[in-house]
Amino acid sequence: MAIKTKTELLVEELMKDYQKPEDIIGENGLLKQLTKQLLNKALDGEITHHLGYEKHSSKGNNTGNSRNGKTSKKIKGDFGEIDLEVPRDRNGDFDPQIIEKNQTHFTGFDDKIISMYSRGMTTRDIAGHLNEIYRVKVSAEFVSRVTNSVMEAVIEWQNRPLSPLYPILYLDALRINIRDDGKISKKSVYLAFGVNMEGEKEVLGLWIAQNEGAKFWLSVITDLKNRGVNDILIACVDGLKGFPEAINAVYPETEVQLCIVHMVRNSLKYVSYKNKKLLSTDLKTIYTAATAELAEQNLKKFSEKWAAQYPMISKSWKNNWINIIPFFAYPEAIRKAIYTTNAIESLNMTLRKVIKNRASFPNDNACRKILYLSLERVSKKWTMPIRDWGRAINQFAIMFGDRVQL
Repeated sequence: MAIKTKTELLVEELMKDYQKPEDIIGENGLLKQLTKQLLNKALDGEITHHLGYEKHSSKGNNTGNSRNGKTSKKIKGDFGEIDLEVPRDRNGDFDPQIIEKNQTHFTGFDDKIISMYSRGMTTRDIAGHLNEIYRVKVSAEFVSRVTNSVMEAVIEWQNRPLSPLYPILYLDALRINIRDDGKISKKSVYLAFGVNMEGEKEVLGLWIAQNEGAKFWLSVITDLKNRGVNDILIACVDGLKGFPEAINAVYPETEVQLCIVHMVRNSLKYVSYKNKKLLSTDLKTIYTAATAELAEQNLKKFSEKWAAQYPMISKSWKNNWINIIPFFAYPEAIRKAIYTTNAIESLNMTLRKVIKNRASFPNDNACRKILYLSLERVSKKWTMPIRDWGRAINQFAIMFGDRVQL
């Protein structure tokens, strides 16, 4: 029979009079009482360390400082509000660490607020949730102040140095309602999404402007250059006029490719749910064809099958065909790397879900804040390089020569 530890015996002793869950984790449960006692005990220990002697000890005589009563303080946390007694000293220089002077909630409580905010909950929704679940009453303004604390991280992230070479770069834009000078207008949020030399996915930054245009994309590309990106092998873009010229003005050797991801996404935009899977399969025969000639044949078959029901899809592919066919000049592994849509589509789906929860954002920074938090959350899932990256990077080295240093 295993011998129980002192901790286990203590827990058993504490738990013997508690029968229901609310007795333990409820508003006045055991955990809240223990938290209060432990914090008060820790504060008493801190002032003893600060003064250098125990309470009522003669060692405190003639030291020039002593205890000077306590101040009541309310602290918010996972168990609701807790009333604490914070000790004071006569000289007024005691600075507690476990609960700092201006702290009104537990460390880690901010993380819960920021996590909920990153998932698209509004400040009022979060305030209501905290009250309902934790019995902690906070205002929407308080939640906003907590989330504003991430702006320093946003600025640091947006200006961080980048890798010198990205084999693949995707450039995309979202349209978002943002209040500006008292009026709500649609602004463009520009996103740069790269695949680095290790095959790892990375969001390089986000920028906000009034409208999407090649002129602003030029400033985005210039920003990447200033942050250390010396070369981009393949840039995947949508069909915006002037886009290739904007990229080649900064990176003259970069090959600009009409983004297969954009083409697929736009093709499926207006397809009914019942047809989406079958149409996607037929569409895949086009961009996975071994040659441009076979792809063109498959596009003709696709058009014959679907044009009557969805005429704009085959028309769009035919109109953009001259900008699509360079894609078929790449080796198979590079093509697969380019049209691997999971990460990009997952990213866009996450951001659109967050945006959907809000009719508009009060300003540009509010938009930056929530998109940054959402990007940070989704990027934590990118723990592996994209599939077959080893083959792809070796083919990049063959195609682009000295520009790729393995």
